[in-house]
Amino acid sequence: SVRVHAAAARSGSRLCCGRAPQPFAVSHRALTRAALLAGAPAAAAAPPPARHFFSDPAEVEALRGSLLAWYDRCKRDLPWRALVRGDCGPALLPAVWVSEIMLQQTQVATVIDYYNRWMQKWPTLQALAQASLEEVNELWAGLGYYSRGKRLQEAARKVVSELAGRMPRTAEDLQKLLPGVGRYTAGAIASISYGQATGVVDGNVIRVLCRLRCIGADSSSPAVIDRLWDMANVLVDRSRPGDFNQALMELGATVCVPKAPLCGECPVKQHCQAWRRKLFGNTPKVPDVEDCGVGDCPLCPPATEPWDNSLGVTNFPRKAAKKPPRAMRTATCVLEWRGCHGAPEYLIVQRPSSGLLAGLWEFPSLPLAQDLQEEREREELADHLQAWMGQPVAAKGLKFIGEVIHIFSHIHQTYVVYSLPLDGDMTLDPGLSPSRWVTEEEFHASAVSTAMKKV
Repeated sequence: SVRVHAAAARSGSRLCCGRAPQPFAVSHRALTRAALLAGAPAAAAAPPPARHFFSDPAEVEALRGSLLAWYDRCKRDLPWRALVRGDCGPALLPAVWVSEIMLQQTQVATVIDYYNRWMQKWPTLQALAQASLEEVNELWAGLGYYSRGKRLQEAARKVVSELAGRMPRTAEDLQKLLPGVGRYTAGAIASISYGQATGVVDGNVIRVLCRLRCIGADSSSPAVIDRLWDMANVLVDRSRPGDFNQALMELGATVCVPKAPLCGECPVKQHCQAWRRKLFGNTPKVPDVEDCGVGDCPLCPPATEPWDNSLGVTNFPRKAAKKPPRAMRTATCVLEWRGCHGAPEYLIVQRPSSGLLAGLWEFPSLPLAQDLQEEREREELADHLQAWMGQPVAAKGLKFIGEVIHIFSHIHQTYVVYSLPLDGDMTLDPGLSPSRWVTEEEFHASAVSTAMKKV
């Protein structure tokens, strides 16, 4: 495979997912199209220099060997790694699939307990397919990004009902056939569970590859992501693709971390151009990153953001500035009454089946306009509560408790919390959206968000 990749490098082509070589010009055309769409002439997108790639077969082989040897010595003991490829029978729920979906935007330490409970409850595709969305949301509660659990169950149902219970086994089919499975997740499942020689690119891999090859352009741009996939597919070890991909991700998660990388412990630092640049500076032996293309290279840092010696390898990767999350205010009311057994009970209602926190339960809540006066805020909330209670609610009876701030990925949410004790018959109107009275214990066992637990 090294000889094949050497030939591919000499001819300017790449291997992707074990298929026949494809020209690097595919990615270059993407860069050219981007330039044209931006109003720039096509000639402005110069092809990146070879130093941004892995074109030396001996280096590729050495990097694979060093990384896999380190992984065998130092890998973390994670529950989903206990599944050896080949042991996942056709009816079993692939452990890698569940873990990779849970790990999207979520730290490993948080995921482990959720993963163990999930696999204990639904060890097979059939079991997950038969579960209700309510059960899925209850187990997922607190993990965030709730659409992930919903898509996981939808995909299991599709495998059972439309694919005869057999999981797709290639990255291409996984991405094409299963809802919620994107390019990265498909590559991870195909390589780790089924041994397909395909690379993966996630946040950890982006950071590692950008540092290894001093890629300083916006790492979130489609053109750069396309190049990183080229590199991942060239590097992946053909005999141990799953282990190699996990090793690359493990390196980014434990050594090549964002702010304080442990370069001294890195098993592939001799292949890292950012580390060499930090170590040797601008000596003639080391190519200066900013010299490649003199501003025309689409993978180098822009001329306005040159190498900062104080940052070292953390000069890479670089991302475009994120848009600040939009601010939202929501009034929410904890309605309380003494149930038939004398214990306090609280009204929770179910959110719509689509959108933010779809299908989860919450205290009755109402989005508020910004800078709304407190008196008007109470009146609007009282009107909203009247629809649930079927009887008038006095605004002056609402007791202000305080404010709770919860940060979603794109929303800075402030919950303005009120309480209202109730007496008398609290029979709910079955014609309204789903709602129910719950004890505190039942509340915490329900599919409620972390934000509502804060409330």
